[in-house]
Amino acid sequence: MKQLLIAATLFSLPVLVTAQLRNPGSNHGNRFEQLDYLLQDPNEYRTASGAPGPKYWQQRADYDMAVELDEINNVLTGVETVTYYNNSPDVLKYIWLQVDENFHRKQSEANNTKTGGLPPVISENYLAMLDNARLEGLGVNITSLTDVLTGKALPYVVNQTMLRIDLPTPLKPGQKFAFNVKWNYKLNEKAQGDRGGYEHFAEDDNNLYSITQFFPRLAVYSDFQGWQHLQFTGGAEFALTFGNYKVKITVPEDHVVASTGECRNYAQVLTPTQLQRYQKATMSDSIIEVITLNEAIENAKTKKKGKKTWIFEANNVRDFAFNSSRRLMWDAKATNIEGKKIMCMSFYGKEAYPIYRKYSTRATEHTLKTYSRYTIPYPYPVAQSVEAAIGMEYPMLAMNFGRADKDGNYTQALRNGAISVIIHEVGHNFFPMIVNSDERQWWWMDEGLNSFCQYLSEQEFEPGYPSRRGPIANITDYMSLPKDKLEPIMTKGDALASVGNNAYAKAATGLNLLRETIMGKELFDFSFREYARRWAFKHPTPSDLFRTMEDASAFDLDWFWRGWFFGTDPVDISLDSVKWAKASEPVNGKDVNLYELSFSNKGGMIMPVMIEWTYSDGTKELEKIPVGVWMANESNFKKVFHKQKEVTSIVLDPNKITADINPSNGMWPVKEMPTKFQLYKGNMMGRGRR
Repeated sequence: MKQLLIAATLFSLPVLVTAQLRNPGSNHGNRFEQLDYLLQDPNEYRTASGAPGPKYWQQRADYDMAVELDEINNVLTGVETVTYYNNSPDVLKYIWLQVDENFHRKQSEANNTKTGGLPPVISENYLAMLDNARLEGLGVNITSLTDVLTGKALPYVVNQTMLRIDLPTPLKPGQKFAFNVKWNYKLNEKAQGDRGGYEHFAEDDNNLYSITQFFPRLAVYSDFQGWQHLQFTGGAEFALTFGNYKVKITVPEDHVVASTGECRNYAQVLTPTQLQRYQKATMSDSIIEVITLNEAIENAKTKKKGKKTWIFEANNVRDFAFNSSRRLMWDAKATNIEGKKIMCMSFYGKEAYPIYRKYSTRATEHTLKTYSRYTIPYPYPVAQSVEAAIGMEYPMLAMNFGRADKDGNYTQALRNGAISVIIHEVGHNFFPMIVNSDERQWWWMDEGLNSFCQYLSEQEFEPGYPSRRGPIANITDYMSLPKDKLEPIMTKGDALASVGNNAYAKAATGLNLLRETIMGKELFDFSFREYARRWAFKHPTPSDLFRTMEDASAFDLDWFWRGWFFGTDPVDISLDSVKWAKASEPVNGKDVNLYELSFSNKGGMIMPVMIEWTYSDGTKELEKIPVGVWMANESNFKKVFHKQKEVTSIVLDPNKITADINPSNGMWPVKEMPTKFQLYKGNMMGRGRR
């Protein structure tokens, strides 16, 4: 054996041994410990593999409904027959319905729990808001609730946004119960961030109605928690039951309606010219205007006094919503996904025309195609995008923003924002409208998964698309905040202080970390599709996602779920020292350079170590050290690397795919990093709950 001489010590600092940080959700601080008790126990309903079990069940509720919009008084009146199917093994003495519009009531929990300090200037509007005068008369009025079979009134109790019906006889497994409800409520004028209500356009004295969460609807009763009856307070969204809908919508005769489902009577509600255009769109590869800009502008000038009833049907959906206005234009085209024709359509006012005519239906079609590849083929016959000054999702119906200025001009940032919100909200058809997670409890299970797929879709929309959430490097500013400003992704929905950074960005970035850095695209994509396939039209939990991703890939990912989803520790891997040993003469005709690298885990979140070596001849090599290198010691480790060439520099994570918050301690020779600053380019516009 030839003697090896230490030729030089290029860089050496004392190795800093960090304290063993106790890991959230762990009995003893071991980051590689299996999740075990943090997950629900496998059973006959949900297996240890993450798949539905042999006795998996879920409830169903069908709705036969008629509603009428009173435009003069801004009141919605409705009547529905609901048929509820008890597919559970349990006997039910009562059932719970959601009456979400009650969160607008003056004395609602949502209003009474709002917090905040005095503003710099106390205005009349501020005083009116404190007085809640604008909320006077809001909330759902139940005018009748009866048993379909007997016609008798049913006893019920309303607790905030939840309504309990006490059944006349216990509902046994396999039985169904039908009841009639009549109700009405005053529509609210939309404030920023409101999902539903109406927006008034003073210029032409017209309203755009967004009718959402508008009917008493069944809450979820499930195998893993029984009734999900957490109150709706305007933040964390919905847990809903699948069913079939038949809905008649009566509106002023000159209104245009965009709705969940397929319209069954276009021939009666459209003019012959509009119907002909629509029929052309069903066979067209190009986007056809069903209602043109000029027609919409003319339509908004006068208000006809008659009424029309639009009829829609939707099967196997978890919710229903619609938009209505006389000032909407409408374009459409057919697309094909795995042999099935789907109508992609957009509805928008003249303010949005410059952006939406170019991009809305195009982005809608693109979303369906990309999401279908990453999850399951889009199963519904329609997908629609409506410009309604908000980002919100319902089955087959997405409400989005994107308006030009009065001269028809818009910035590139606004254009990109509109495309992104369309992709995001149309993408929600997959999460949670199809893969039907509980948004009220786990906000991230729909927003995070959808934001991740949005990122993939955006990157395919056009080269160099500036995605906001998803790129791994974008999460480091949030993860660099003080620990008391960070929250686990697994935080209950309404308890989240920073929904956008957490339920959206961190969750989406976590999936991208798995795909780009930990599992690789092929294994990740297979596993993610398997999760979507297993839980399409069902009610998954986080346990089902975690287990399926491992089951389909043969990756032990418990360390990742524990750290990234249950914990708040950031990634900060430090290269503490570099030592070089060189053979005094070639070994088997080759130079031998040995490099001892010392690493420490300063952030707490373990991660694979990505090393870029730059050699004296100018060439580079990227090397990945698996996460298991931390298993023996989660605080620090040393590793020796054998190289034929001499190394001139080392950089950890050069492509920024590990979410490391401190690149300055991950390079040799040490380089001073520039101070970060953010260039202010214009108005800082809030996006409400997003």
